[in-house]
Amino acid sequence: MHTLSGRLLTTLIALSAAMMPSDADAQPPAKQLFGKQKLPAVQPAAAHGFYSKGCMSGAIGMPIDGPTWQTMRLSRNRRWGHPDTIKTLVKLSVEGQKVGWNGLLVGDISQPRGGPMLTGHASHQIGLDADIWLTPMPDKRLTRREREQLSATSVLKRRANGRLDPNRIGSHFTAATFGIIKTAANYGEVERVLVHPTIKRELCKRAGTDRGWLSKVRPYWGHHYHMHIRLSCPTGSPNCRPQAKPKANDGCGSELAYWHRLLNPIKRKPKPKVAKPAKPKVKKRVVKRKPKRQIVLTDLPGACVGVLQAAPPVDAKSATLQMAAGQAFVPTLKPAAKFEAFDIFAGATVPLPSFRPVQQ
Repeated sequence: MHTLSGRLLTTLIALSAAMMPSDADAQPPAKQLFGKQKLPAVQPAAAHGFYSKGCMSGAIGMPIDGPTWQTMRLSRNRRWGHPDTIKTLVKLSVEGQKVGWNGLLVGDISQPRGGPMLTGHASHQIGLDADIWLTPMPDKRLTRREREQLSATSVLKRRANGRLDPNRIGSHFTAATFGIIKTAANYGEVERVLVHPTIKRELCKRAGTDRGWLSKVRPYWGHHYHMHIRLSCPTGSPNCRPQAKPKANDGCGSELAYWHRLLNPIKRKPKPKVAKPAKPKVKKRVVKRKPKRQIVLTDLPGACVGVLQAAPPVDAKSATLQMAAGQAFVPTLKPAAKFEAFDIFAGATVPLPSFRPVQQ
């Protein structure tokens, strides 16, 4: 368990005497606490919790530019990940060229310290998820403005009215697209690759007799313009909670049939309307729905308190993967000389966080 600062620990103990641990409504949403962190936590690299409920320490940044990649949507500051994730992305960008993929356009990985995001993903919280556009890297370096405005290209076919056809693959799906997805799925550290169900169907058609990797490729909504790579829990992360492994089969049978039914629901004929006697109008009572409960800090593993309180590195550059002489080097994070702990409880009355055991 990471050591808490004396100031924080004193505050927590005082609060615990007056507050019940279940009083989560008084806490700020965890996404606000993690969303304002601009730099990673200078701690040993580790993933804490589950992909959709956790945080990470010791993250490093994916360089904005590399010989075989470019990172996108820089304003989001989501180019951070566990060192194993960043190394895997670099490896994929290089080996993708062997199958004709020109280079990676890297979308969201994680926030500097992981955790829930202010917008977008439910997962990507422990630095082991990454979105790779199914658009090859162009032969030029994109400007920052282009990286904000350029849209990924869907590989689904467009209908005559311009809308995407969820059941048909378009010309943007090429042999290189097949190759980059297969390459990622064949990595031992990769646990899953999420793609649109119609992409999975196309992979099944083209796979031939080499089909073992298909079990990792999982169909899911929306992933027709990017693939989502998810790594297994890395060594040195005892707090990381793994996801159940995919079934050993290729997933090209009943599973795809199930997704086909989801994409093509049966259109039932409307029942003929029968005239009913008019009823006196009664003012309907408007029932306000309770807003969805936000994830708060006490919902996350106890180590995430220490992650928020940890010192940042000197700057973003010192915490980013280093490139020299055609080689990549994982940086050693060093804390900033002057650092005042971020007061995660400023302006809020909260209970003492429940620290969970190492093995969750």
